[in-house]
Amino acid sequence: MEYQELIAEFETKLEALESCNDDVLYVAESGITHTERCIKNLRKEVVEKGFDSTQEEIFFFKHIKPQIFSKLIYYVKLYNIESKRPRSSTKFQVKYLNNQINKLQVYFNDNLEFYHYYRRGATTLDEQYFVRGRSDLRSPTETFHFFIDEQFSTCQDITVATIMAFDRLIVYLQQEIEILVTHHNNPKSHPMKQSSKLFWTGSKTDLIELIYALHNCGAINSGTADIKEMALVFEQMFNIDLGNYYHTFIEIRARKNSKTKFLDRLIDVLTKRFEESDE
Repeated sequence: MEYQELIAEFETKLEALESCNDDVLYVAESGITHTERCIKNLRKEVVEKGFDSTQEEIFFFKHIKPQIFSKLIYYVKLYNIESKRPRSSTKFQVKYLNNQINKLQVYFNDNLEFYHYYRRGATTLDEQYFVRGRSDLRSPTETFHFFIDEQFSTCQDITVATIMAFDRLIVYLQQEIEILVTHHNNPKSHPMKQSSKLFWTGSKTDLIELIYALHNCGAINSGTADIKEMALVFEQMFNIDLGNYYHTFIEIRARKNSKTKFLDRLIDVLTKRFEESDE
């Protein structure tokens, strides 16, 4: 199926949106629009072309669709939470944000059996959970019914998407609480503004390649950290301005030879170091 190119274009649009706007409500609204469009295009691909095998269908509904659908759930919830967020004292804002985290945690408790199945990477029930036309009576029905249909849904793909979205939301809310508390305790300070004596002396493209690799492997915040957030940390840590990093990423993706030049070089130099240490 030709959905990989569609997803890559979608991810690039979202990264551009989030890196260029600080207005969280605008980002959420625009994110919803982009995501709905992508889901409709994905559905068209699935309905028209289908799958070559059961394994391909399972992979799509376990990994691909939730990756996109989680963004829709995330932006809808984000808009709802932020639009109702009190603009009063730090104390009331922190209480409100903590309450929102608790509500999200309830979902994990209500879906504990499947949550553990998904988290431990189990596959024994994949044909029941991620093939269309199967039902799971143990699973409580959830919201977001407007995209559920027999041709484009399984009994658990939306549960996976919801877990991914809520993971990311909890990280976002915890960061907002940290910003509020830090600013309240020391109004002159700003999180992440400590100066570093380290300087990145490689190319900007190399660092951007590394950041995207770390983002996609899920090693930071279980893969829920934003590229914008990670880029800012690396800029401050290494005293560098990365500029238009999502545009650089597009250039990396368009390379004719290896798309992972810097990562390949890292493997080579580290392997050489191991060999020298063994001598």
